[in-house]
Amino acid sequence: MHGPLSGVVVRFSRARRYERQGILVSEVALEQAEAGCLADSELRALRRERDAERRAQYDRDLVAQMSQMTREISRLFPGCPPKGAQTIAEHTARWGSGRVGRTAAGQSLEEEALTLAVVAHIRPRYGNYDELPMRGYERSEVRAEIHDEVDRVLDRWRNPL
Repeated sequence: MHGPLSGVVVRFSRARRYERQGILVSEVALEQAEAGCLADSELRALRRERDAERRAQYDRDLVAQMSQMTREISRLFPGCPPKGAQTIAEHTARWGSGRVGRTAAGQSLEEEALTLAVVAHIRPRYGNYDELPMRGYERSEVRAEIHDEVDRVLDRWRNPL
């Protein structure tokens, strides 16, 4: 706070008892706060510009990573539909997804990590993976239940015709 005096303005509300409306400050304190904001406006603009560049670079890196991942999935699973390989790559490479593609193994395009991503893609599309838990099955039981079907799809995608 820039000044010695301030007060919180509230209004009585039946729903919330008292509702905060704002803060009262001296005119000098308000002028000091405005001057402080103006003084660092160039710094904030620079930071916004730098953040925008970093986001743009991240987007370029993500597109390149997804492209590499799509090619590698298509190489490992030649029977996988091209749109499927792209969907898997987009989903697994997305930042903050918590998916295997965001791990070091996934980013280095290790076969095991990509296979796990493909399996995760297959489960809900070729089995009852999303339906069975709604009926009270545990995830581990569901995975065991659809394991054979997932393996059949993986085999078809690994060795088409």
